[in-house]
Amino acid sequence: MENPLSHILPSAFHFMALNGSQLMLLVGIMMFFGSFGGRIFQKLKIPQVVGYIVIGIVIGVSGFVLLGKETVAALNPISTASLSLIGFLVGAELKIDVIKKYGKQFVGILIGESITPFFVVGILTGSVTYLFTKSTAQAVSFGLILGAICAATAPAATTDVLKEYRTKGPLTTTILGIVAMDDAVALILYAIAATISAPLLGGHSVSFLAQLGAIAYDIFGSVVLGLAFGFVLNLILKNIMNNDGRVLGFSLGTLFLCTGLCNSLGLDNILSAMFIGFFMTNFAHPKTNAMFKLVEKFTPPIYVLFFVTVGAKLNIWIVTPFIAIIALLYVGGRTLGKTIGSRLGARLTGAPESVRKYLPYCLLSQAGVAIGLSIAAGNDFPDSIGPQIMLIITATTFIVQILGPICVKYGVTKAGEVGLNVTAEDLMKTAKVSDISIKGHVICRPESYTIVNDTDMVGKIISNFTHHENMNYEVRGSEGEHKGKLVGQISIEHLKETMQIGDMGETLLAMDLMEKPKITCTPDVSLPEAYQLFTDYDTEAICVVNE
Repeated sequence: MENPLSHILPSAFHFMALNGSQLMLLVGIMMFFGSFGGRIFQKLKIPQVVGYIVIGIVIGVSGFVLLGKETVAALNPISTASLSLIGFLVGAELKIDVIKKYGKQFVGILIGESITPFFVVGILTGSVTYLFTKSTAQAVSFGLILGAICAATAPAATTDVLKEYRTKGPLTTTILGIVAMDDAVALILYAIAATISAPLLGGHSVSFLAQLGAIAYDIFGSVVLGLAFGFVLNLILKNIMNNDGRVLGFSLGTLFLCTGLCNSLGLDNILSAMFIGFFMTNFAHPKTNAMFKLVEKFTPPIYVLFFVTVGAKLNIWIVTPFIAIIALLYVGGRTLGKTIGSRLGARLTGAPESVRKYLPYCLLSQAGVAIGLSIAAGNDFPDSIGPQIMLIITATTFIVQILGPICVKYGVTKAGEVGLNVTAEDLMKTAKVSDISIKGHVICRPESYTIVNDTDMVGKIISNFTHHENMNYEVRGSEGEHKGKLVGQISIEHLKETMQIGDMGETLLAMDLMEKPKITCTPDVSLPEAYQLFTDYDTEAICVVNE
């Protein structure tokens, strides 16, 4: 069926090829309207990634065709860069101590949620294919290839939801571990499926050992390359961590250099990027951890472009009844298989209740690896099932990329993990000066040890400095109109100068040493505001007053 929306806009609005000026205009359209769509869906309590994809559908080959097929293909580097960033940040979450703690759980769930849908989808789609084609060879091949592909889970849409809703807990940890590893399982299953299907369909037969050799090269080569680049990045960053611009430049440069090399060597860029992140979070110098926050700040516009591109690729107008039925069986079988497999694996390994109940909701998305394997099937079986496989995976990607993020949100919400990923920066934004404490002692109160009277002897003040870590003290008036009010402040430097004059210094009073405060604030001032005051007034101490 022809797209009825493709001729609504004048030809000037169809980007069928890219040049310099068109590229910038197109990127601007994608980023602006993608962000707009994401915001609208966010207001509707739907994950913003769904909004990005819908905008892509509207402007892509299924909609008004602002982006033609050739243009979408030319934007593949954006997808490649996005997947590398996703792999890198997923790797950052794979901490060895967590893996040791949940290793048995991860393996059990991984096997269950990968192998079970392989059989469920394989049997369902193979059986229906036989009813349509009456060909045993085609039915078996269809079932094997689709079963292998369905094992993969897209980390991009899933992790985007986890970041958007700031989740943390056993379910989040399990999700990150599973979506980072089941792609490798899908690759191995595809190698087995393709090896069996090739002779059945009369295509070029490749030995099983050759297939396994290629997979081993892909997986182990990607891992080794990622670890090597992680090692190099660590050597560079630990000496320049005081310069955010250079840290970001070297981090992204290393990541994209590794990605380009993977493409040249025929390796998996997602897996390789993941092991860069894995190395940096587990073996790099501790101070390099700040690098991940810088990279995360760079990712939002890239993610917008990526998901808009995903939506733009989908063509919903070329689906036949056979393709529609197989696609629905694929989605249903994949959902059922991952639900049964993940719950069985979680139960057998003693996973927490939240993981057993809600993990299936978080494993529905598919994209990068699944589409990549469908393209591989198109290349391996161009004259038989290849084109149909590509169309089915494209159509189902549209469905699960819309529903998947919504289900992830539901799962982590029901598990009670939304909003738990609180950082120090988050606490800073909500905390006030009155919340500050040192070793459990709240210092912003009338009886605080940080306050001395103007008539106190220097000896008493020195004793305060000896027993507490504060380097500055407020001086309170004790008589007349100044009674109970701030009259000055004393620093450790004042005391050092006093002690240099000998025993006579101990006879002096606080009023003899104090100086007038440069700036004051109230207990209700937020910590970011207080920090800004320190910067603006170039001071080491701010006195806190009630008025």
